[in-house]
Amino acid sequence: MIKIAIAEDNFYALKAIEEKLTVYADISIIYTAQNGVEFLELLAINNDLDLILMDIEMPIMNGIETVKKVKQQFSHIKIVIMTIYDDDDHIFNAIKAGADSYILKETKAEKVYETIIDTLNGGAVMSPSIAFKALQALKRSTVSISVKVSDSSELTDREIEVLEYLREGYTNKRIAETLFISPFTVKRHIENIYRKLQVQNRVELVDKAKREGLI
Repeated sequence: MIKIAIAEDNFYALKAIEEKLTVYADISIIYTAQNGVEFLELLAINNDLDLILMDIEMPIMNGIETVKKVKQQFSHIKIVIMTIYDDDDHIFNAIKAGADSYILKETKAEKVYETIIDTLNGGAVMSPSIAFKALQALKRSTVSISVKVSDSSELTDREIEVLEYLREGYTNKRIAETLFISPFTVKRHIENIYRKLQVQNRVELVDKAKREGLI
């Protein structure tokens, strides 16, 4: 029997994962948690696990921080990140934290099961789109090993475009509708802009962008 625990704060996402695994008689879900702190508390009581399915964005303590702490104490337990995020930062931060595999929540049941088996057998599994992005990022890193994250010149054309709409006071939803992209994609662009300009809110963002001549 393969003993699994799941860390997932979204009720519906958790139920979807559980449903994907119920058809496999050799899978036993030992417990679930809604955040990293709760998960670590349960792990302290029962660490007799083979593998953990870990979400990234959770309240109180996110999945990446939780992975670090789990691997520090129980390095033998395999961890599969199961998330909606497919951007470079989340992928590499998860891998650096110690995640063994990285797949998307949209992954079909049979592929989730295959990922569990392959990971337990020592493999490192990634969803196809994740693997492609990881490879592209690796190629870029061979061209420039050190990148100054705070350099505003690193903003992409799309990020500059989003920045312009932020200056005009557009909401995320309105930006998404204007650019014909999803609100999630807009949110991700804004997070990247915040990180690159090293600001905490929209007021600081617009102010710094104006000072640096970006808008």
